[in-house]
Amino acid sequence: MAAAGSASWQPQEEGLKEICGLLEQQISPSSSADKSQIWQQLQHYSQFPDFNNYLAFILARAEGKSVEIRQAAGLLLKNNLRTAYKMMSLAHQQYIKSELLPCLGAADKHIRSTVGTIISVVVQLGGILGWPELLQAFINCLDSNDLNHMEGAMDALSKICEDIPQVLDSDVPGLAERPINIFLPRLFQFFQSPHASLRKLSLGSVNQYIMLMPSALYASVDKYLHGLFGLANDPAAEVRKLVNSFSFSLVCAAFVQLIEVRPSVLEPHMKNVIEYMLQVNKDTDDEVALEACEFWSAYCDAQLPPEILREYLPRLIPVLLSNMAYADDDESLAEAEEDESLPDRDQDLKPRFHTSRFHGSEDAEDDDDDSFNVWNLRKCSAAALDVLSNVFGDEILPTLMPIIQAKLAAIGDEAWKDREAAVLALGAVGEGCINGLYPHLSEIVAFLIPLLDDKFPLIRSISCWTLSRFSKYIVQDSGHQKGYEQFDAALMGLLRRILDTNKRVQEAACSAFATLEEEAAEELAPRLEVILQHLMCAFGKYQRRNLRIVYDAIGTLADAVGGELNQPVYLEILMPPLIAKWHQVPNSDKDLFPLLECFTSIAQALGAGFTQFAQPVFQRCINIIQTQQLAKVDPVSAGVQYDKEFIVCSLDLLSGLTEGLGSGIESLVSQSNLRDLLLQCCMDDASDVRQSAFALLGDLARVCPVHLHPRLSEFLDIAAKQLNTPKLKETISVANNACWAIGELAIKVRQEISPIVMTVISCLVPILQHAEGLNKSLVENSAITLGRLAWVCPDLVSPHMEHFMQSWCIALSMIRDDIEKEDAFRGLCAMVRANPSGALSSLVFMCKAIASWHEIRSEELHNEVCQVLHGYKQMLRNGAWDQCMSALEPPVKDKLSKYQV
Repeated sequence: MAAAGSASWQPQEEGLKEICGLLEQQISPSSSADKSQIWQQLQHYSQFPDFNNYLAFILARAEGKSVEIRQAAGLLLKNNLRTAYKMMSLAHQQYIKSELLPCLGAADKHIRSTVGTIISVVVQLGGILGWPELLQAFINCLDSNDLNHMEGAMDALSKICEDIPQVLDSDVPGLAERPINIFLPRLFQFFQSPHASLRKLSLGSVNQYIMLMPSALYASVDKYLHGLFGLANDPAAEVRKLVNSFSFSLVCAAFVQLIEVRPSVLEPHMKNVIEYMLQVNKDTDDEVALEACEFWSAYCDAQLPPEILREYLPRLIPVLLSNMAYADDDESLAEAEEDESLPDRDQDLKPRFHTSRFHGSEDAEDDDDDSFNVWNLRKCSAAALDVLSNVFGDEILPTLMPIIQAKLAAIGDEAWKDREAAVLALGAVGEGCINGLYPHLSEIVAFLIPLLDDKFPLIRSISCWTLSRFSKYIVQDSGHQKGYEQFDAALMGLLRRILDTNKRVQEAACSAFATLEEEAAEELAPRLEVILQHLMCAFGKYQRRNLRIVYDAIGTLADAVGGELNQPVYLEILMPPLIAKWHQVPNSDKDLFPLLECFTSIAQALGAGFTQFAQPVFQRCINIIQTQQLAKVDPVSAGVQYDKEFIVCSLDLLSGLTEGLGSGIESLVSQSNLRDLLLQCCMDDASDVRQSAFALLGDLARVCPVHLHPRLSEFLDIAAKQLNTPKLKETISVANNACWAIGELAIKVRQEISPIVMTVISCLVPILQHAEGLNKSLVENSAITLGRLAWVCPDLVSPHMEHFMQSWCIALSMIRDDIEKEDAFRGLCAMVRANPSGALSSLVFMCKAIASWHEIRSEELHNEVCQVLHGYKQMLRNGAWDQCMSALEPPVKDKLSKYQV
């Protein structure tokens, strides 16, 4: 190879030929040469100091070679520079840079693009300061009026803006102003270029700075927006889409921040933005219209002033409604023709996620099913209408209802999509516009019920959904004869659709029925027999995907009617098919999950009535946990692949059994190795396994603590560790359940909890002191568990009272009246008896906590609280008690009067 670098470096012909030959073999699909051998040879050459000069020469000057070879040399050069640039001699760096700059205007587009990529890498590694000629070269090219030069410089500049935007927004010694200030006016100019490629590249480059908002762009926001509106009707779809997608994120992300901090910047332009979005929302390209449609929900979510949007509603709502009709190529149209006899394919089955058991007031919300479906213009428009109805309420009805009525009145088979969109729109505004719709709901429901029998399956399915959106009203109104008849008609209509022959309708009807069940609860009791007959009939005929929804409807029914289900006539309909399925599904089949969840709800609802089914269910859960724990270390011996969800569902079903059977589960636990399995699960590395394990630990502590006894100290240690972790926020649900379980164990084992009391207290106090950033349930459980520990071990806890009394009392005052709150206040009274002075500095907070009770049902506790207050009244003399009372609000004082103070 040539002698090491000099400014007039020249390649040797032989070396050039050899490298070109290797590159040719490397990229040739027909070459028989061993590609890995060629790669090794190129890697070997990379060790020569001037190898990268050869690659730069081939890229820039090998005119006789194919573009593909030159490009391959450029890509190899880029990769080499990433690792070697900083170790190269200055002369070699300089040579490569000097070869790249003239290529910005190369005749071939691919060469220009490769050069742009390499330039961006060099700037990443060496900075702008290390290449002073670059900025001038960019300016010369951009101002040249030669398309190749302009495009080449613009391509390289856009890559720098994308990869390292901050480089251009920094001070460069020797430059009077930051590079971005020099380029912005030129970029804005290109917004009006006759060449679509330049319009697209310049817009993409400026967009990279919206979040950073350099002062130069901040000062030219008007110019930017003006250019953006100019591009709004760009004839090139790719530019139009870029404008739209960015305007969406522009106003929904960056400009939203701006509006919060400096509303003066955007407020004058918001009308133009809305006007432009309205136009784009009508675009004939659905993808482009979808980008614009995202804007309306984002505007409302960002809590921007609704009045700006209000005047556009009469124009916006018709656009949303027309976009809510099914597009001709919507995949749902083909799916809607699927008959129930067609077996589901594996890809039809949505991934399902079981939510681990959670003890507290903030249970996880169900995931929206739509997350699995394809997001499209129809769904986005319906979502936007839903959000608008929640912001503007009944104001939108005068515009909306005439359009809905006109679409519903459209007759003929060809108009079914309009009718369907009108029913969807009614459902979309069912929540936000409920006040305005309320006087007409009886008519609306009466109109929807016959649509459940429409000849078009997608009208039947959407009518199920829309009806479910009015469930609350349908149930509320069932108290009088006419209302009950309508409730019954809706109920029977949905049950009919549950037995529809169309899979899509089955799915919608089952989901809608589950919603109605939640609202109706015990109102369903008189119709239980007919409901169960329909659900079990569906259970017998559904394919796998919809079967999961039936399980959910059965589980929801059990949760809704509770003990009403515990009658032989109902159990004879319900249990035999479920038990047959229970025997049919193997332990390694994921179809077992929804069945386990369904059994959990049934066990809790039946209570002691589940005893006759309990033994095989309990044993199977134990077997599944054992098999999965083995599969974790030795899948071959276990005969199954490890999947933690089997363990989580089994633990949760055991919790349901424990809750349902109460002390009746004792005989099952005593004859099993559940205790040891549970301890293993409490130490599992998966947080959802630990979460469910601690829920079961707490449930077992309530009904049969004696069986936990032999390993009590281990359970307590591992539970305490869940509260003492730097990752508390990531595993908050585990900490919540562990905290609750410690409290349940404490009141059962009393003094035996003492070895871990101070460890746990030291973890609970920081949770109470920093409650504002944490989950409400964890704070409540921490307050209750602290109180329970104080109740059973007051001598250990009371010396430390003053460190936590204030934050603990604040947390106690937020908890609703129940048995757990009673326990916590028993702890409060026990501590005050042991160390009265410990609460003196927090007396006002203690009084507020006591006043948070509506009524203490336990007479014994009521008397203890009276004694505590009277004790302080006697202790605080010379007006100190009155001073404390004067710091309380009048309602708090009123509440305390029932304790005779």
